[in-house]
Amino acid sequence: MAVTVARATITPPKSMPILSRLELGRLSASAKDPEQKALFRQCVLAVLNTGSECDDPAELFEEFRDFEVWTVEAARGILLELRNAPAVAFVDGILIEGIREHLYAVLRDIVYMTAEVKDFAPTSQVFQILRHANIFVQGEHARMVVCWGGHSISRPEYRYCKRVGYELGLRLLNVVTGCGPGAMKGPMKGAILGLAKQRSLPGRFIGITEPGIIAAESPNPIVNELVILPDIEKRLEAFVRLAHCLVVFPGGAGTAEELLYVLALKMNPKNRHCILPLVLTAGPEQAEYFQSLDAFIRATLGDEAAGYYEILIDQPEQVAERAIQGQNEAIERRREREDPYYYHSELLIDDELKEPFEPTHESMAALKLHRNQPRHELAIELRKLFSGIVAGNIKQPTVKLIQERGPFQIHAEPALTEHLDRLLRGFVEQGRMKIGGGYKPCYEVVAAP
Repeated sequence: MAVTVARATITPPKSMPILSRLELGRLSASAKDPEQKALFRQCVLAVLNTGSECDDPAELFEEFRDFEVWTVEAARGILLELRNAPAVAFVDGILIEGIREHLYAVLRDIVYMTAEVKDFAPTSQVFQILRHANIFVQGEHARMVVCWGGHSISRPEYRYCKRVGYELGLRLLNVVTGCGPGAMKGPMKGAILGLAKQRSLPGRFIGITEPGIIAAESPNPIVNELVILPDIEKRLEAFVRLAHCLVVFPGGAGTAEELLYVLALKMNPKNRHCILPLVLTAGPEQAEYFQSLDAFIRATLGDEAAGYYEILIDQPEQVAERAIQGQNEAIERRREREDPYYYHSELLIDDELKEPFEPTHESMAALKLHRNQPRHELAIELRKLFSGIVAGNIKQPTVKLIQERGPFQIHAEPALTEHLDRLLRGFVEQGRMKIGGGYKPCYEVVAAP
């Protein structure tokens, strides 16, 4: 039975911007909209559940089905009233400060910013949300390494992520991740020690998520700047707009989606002059993971695609050195163009990568998984495929759809089917799809006629 706190009133942290009466009224009205209210409740519950090893949103929502949250206008700003909140978020009856900051990040991004930017173009939405969250800082603080990797990883993998993070911290680099556990938490935890040795704490640990993911990957406690984008496409754009270098650790379908997204950008001829270093790294025990992923990419996208990344096995110092080199190259390029150091404005992103992809049985079956097209366009289609698998694993509307209609049917060119099936089967066998056991695939790979 869930252990809860019956009632709590939460006041805004110092990081919450001061709002006018007009802004307070608009925020309060938006929070009462039924759709927004349900989304807000879901994200608040996820934040209060920080530190949990559960990655099943349905289980979380059922365990705390009596949880309630609502906003109250006051002279001090917006107060949050909680009922039946998870007790793990409190110490001696007082909400943990980091969780309080995250709750108001949810309020800022889900309720306020969504209403403010909903009519903007996708890239403008990303920029405005990041700016309002005070993510953009000039000078030495614009030293951003984005780390991608799975939430369901082994202890040796987690230790390796920490080793890399430690080397990043020693070099005073800021760490940006998807904010969850596993390979998202490991680099941050390692970087804290490196920064402590350099007497440079607290450092910047930025977590970027979206409403459909946050319940399965609650923000880890090290994140000190949380940003929630409206959907996965804007989340991915936020990553690449902030990054001076991308470091990828082993993961599952979500990590494959992220890697294919950035490869689609880098392979696009429009971005041939853009500088966005990409490093794939793992400990010695996981070398086979990147060997199989590299083989998949070469088989589907060609050897050219493999030229856009480098693989470093059991070399944490070299990874950090490459991150520094990449940062310097990126900053020099932005200096030449008179672009801001903190935002990759030169990068051109196709509309197909900006518009939300809604995974349904029809849209997944209609994916163009063949090699008779430009390779960066095939990368876009593969990105959609893995995005649909992630949704089928953890996003409640898609999970329900699959329960009603059965697994997605993925139709691929016969030459691609074997490679795709082998990669996905490896993710399942290695336990990379979910933390818990008993994973049942939400898809079937079928050779197209």
